[in-house]
Amino acid sequence: MALTLAFEALGSGPPVVILHGLFGAGRNWLQIAQALAADRYRIYLPDARNHGASPWAESMSYAEMAGDVLALIEREQLHRPCVIGHSMGGKTAMALALSRPHAIGGIAVVDIAPESYTGQFSSYVSAMRGFDMAGAAGRREIRQALADRLGAATPVDILRKNLRRQDDRFDWRLNLLATGLCMTELCDFPEVLRTTCYAGPALFIHGAESDYVPPSSLAGIRALFPHAQTERVADAGHWVHADQPEALLCSLREWLAEARAAIPF
Repeated sequence: MALTLAFEALGSGPPVVILHGLFGAGRNWLQIAQALAADRYRIYLPDARNHGASPWAESMSYAEMAGDVLALIEREQLHRPCVIGHSMGGKTAMALALSRPHAIGGIAVVDIAPESYTGQFSSYVSAMRGFDMAGAAGRREIRQALADRLGAATPVDILRKNLRRQDDRFDWRLNLLATGLCMTELCDFPEVLRTTCYAGPALFIHGAESDYVPPSSLAGIRALFPHAQTERVADAGHWVHADQPEALLCSLREWLAEARAAIPF
């Protein structure tokens, strides 16, 4: 059963849905959303299940998360929106495109491919669950503790955005239990979707400093998305929207104009 996702919307014009990644929230993409809204798009920023202000659930398969997004599209009566997705959100966008191609106008996938990855994020969940939140004096202390446990290369500031303060104590907005239990599934890609393809507009953008989309991934991308364009963003890691927002915006603006022009009305 699809969940009713919390979301923010801004701007007016053709609809665009932006799906955040694991440990994220819709507001992580607010800078990109504001810029695209200024270009006369209507931008939707949903929080995925078990993230942000959206409901929690025990499971979070890509079929379920694609169903949540489809329910949002239908509830808001969006006409074939373009869907942008980063990491987990990119896999959700791919799952939606492959399972319900006529519901959307195209997908832009940021730094992820339709394949399996090793579960390095499990250590993030363990560190976040293992921290004594009751004794935390402030966000800076929590940030430092996570950095000490996980290492300097960990995107601690992104993890820290999941903090909230309730009744004079800190807590996590993220459903860490469900995320941890579903980590193997989140790092995989549904086998049932590997036998079909999406013939609509598709853009795959990856960070030059990221190892998530190596050259060996391109054949798999084009097998499922035969019209895929691929772009590489210099000086960007996995979180392209944080590392190089202007370069990402340039690519998205050009692709959105082309994708919208190709949508039949």
